[in-house]
This record gives sequence, C-alpha cells and structure tokens, in this order.
Amino acid sequence: MMYIHFIGGLIVLLVGGELLVRGAVALAQRLAVNPLLIGLTVVAVGTSAPELVVSIDASLRNATALAIGNIMGSNVANIVLVLGLPALLRPISCNTRSVGLDNTVMIISTLIFILFCLGNEIGHWQGIVLVSSLVAYIFWRYWSNRGDIEQNKHYSNEVTGIVQNQWSFWRSTIFVLAGLVGLTVGAELLIGGAVDIARVMGISEAIIGLTLVAIGTSLPELVAVTVSVLRGHSDLAIGNVIGSNMFNIMGVIGTTAIIVPLPVPPELLQVDLWIMLVTTLLLTPILIRRMPINAPIGVGFLLIYAGFIMAQFYVGHSAG
Repeated sequence: MMYIHFIGGLIVLLVGGELLVRGAVALAQRLAVNPLLIGLTVVAVGTSAPELVVSIDASLRNATALAIGNIMGSNVANIVLVLGLPALLRPISCNTRSVGLDNTVMIISTLIFILFCLGNEIGHWQGIVLVSSLVAYIFWRYWSNRGDIEQNKHYSNEVTGIVQNQWSFWRSTIFVLAGLVGLTVGAELLIGGAVDIARVMGISEAIIGLTLVAIGTSLPELVAVTVSVLRGHSDLAIGNVIGSNMFNIMGVIGTTAIIVPLPVPPELLQVDLWIMLVTTLLLTPILIRRMPINAPIGVGFLLIYAGFIMAQFYVGHSAG
C-alpha cells in the first residue's frame, strides 16, 4: 500500500499542480493582470506548488529532513536531469541577458541557503529573509522589465501557451479550487507513502526526499522544458529551470521555515549540500560562453545524476 500511496499521491499532486496553474493564469487574465506579472508570480508560484505543499506537509508531520532533502534533490535534478534529458533530443541554447541575471541570483540564493544550513537550523527569521528577498526580486524584475518589449512578448507567449482562450470567472475558480484540493490530497498520500518506504527500506527520510520525492516533484519542470526545447524555445527552457530553483530556495524553504523551523540533518551537510552547489554552478560557464547544452553535455549531466542517485542509496543502505 505504501507504494500505491506514493505513486497515487504523486499523480494527484501533479494533476493538482497543473489545474492550479491553468486556473490561476486564466483567473489572472480574466482580471486583466499584465502578462509579465503573471509570468513572474502566478506561473512561478504555480509550477513550484508541488514542492511547496510537499515541504510544508512533511514539516507539519515532523519529517523536516524529507522537506529539505526534497528541495536539495529537486534543485540537483532540475539542472542535470531536467536539462540533460531534453539535450539528447535537441541542443539547448540561451542568448537572453535576463537568464544570466537570474542565474546569478540563483547562485546567490543558494549560497545564502548553504550559510543558513551551516547553522544547523533554518528558523523563522531566515525564512522571512528568504521570502522577502524573493518578493523584492520579483518586484524589481517587474519594475525594470515593464517597458521591455522582448520580455513582455516572451511572458505573453508563455501565458498564452498555458491558456489559449479566455476562460469564464467560474471555470477559472473551479480549476484553482480543484488544484488546491489535488495538491493537498496528493501531498498527504505522497508524504505518507514516502515515510513508510524510508522506514521499510531502512534508509533516512532525507535520502527519500533527495531521490524519489525530488524526482517526482521535478516532473512538471521536465515536461515543460522538453516541450519548450522541441518547440525551439530554449531560452524559456533554461529560464524555467533557473526560476524553479530560485523559487524552491527562497519561496519553498522560506515559507516552510516561517511556518515550522527546519532542523538541517547532519548527513545533508556532509556531501549533498555541496553537490547541490556544484550542480548549481554548472550553468555559469555555459551561459557566459553561450555554449549550447548539446547531446555530449546532456550525457555528462545524466551521468552526474545517475552517480548522485546511486551514491544516495549506497550510503543509505551502508548506514542502515
């Protein structure tokens, strides 16, 4: 039953997230919100909703190791898995200046997160710092890009791709409510199954968060990036990954820590925290040199991820 709960919860969670994003975008369009603001807020929050709900639910169940492991694992997966797989199908190139800026902010937020983790607990005030930084960055991005025709067109296309025709107010609201219910129920099933799996397999909740839960909550990004790459929108693909990683740290960890302080398991400080940092830095030389993420680089990314996953279970079983 625990595997049924885990897989069923993951499916319900992902469907709930999709319904929430579509309903929220349609509702924002109905209220005549600027597409740039929709892209920076509604879409960003919606696509990371699975990670947010899972982390909060895990923390409320006193499974904080799973919550932090989920974010670390998701950020690793977003770089080397979510960009590695689509690169096998088509090279991913990026020439947009804003993505380089977002990459810098992603690195800074990761370093701040690491600094907080080294204190052995991410408490209420650290959570407030992270969420406030995210809000400030979103406001600054909106304010500085509101007159940028290219950026506005970019976000307008993104929003239109999610909801092609304007929906009624009630249809949008029903989708939002259904999405929230799906996220809540899915997270309950997923976390319950994940905790049971960790107990039966004799490995820590942190490792389950780093692997199974992280892969599951990264599936929406994998689908979105693959579709973007196949359609020739590489900038959107890399932007999605960087944006997701930023929101995972500042939005998800920040919000969760405000609700429930997050003790950081010592096992995550030894290796996993630094693997997350290394994978976060992988994009920097690629963006600086404007290199395409081609098939050979994609294979390299996937090998890194395979090694990361195998090491987790090897260490987990050795410790058990």
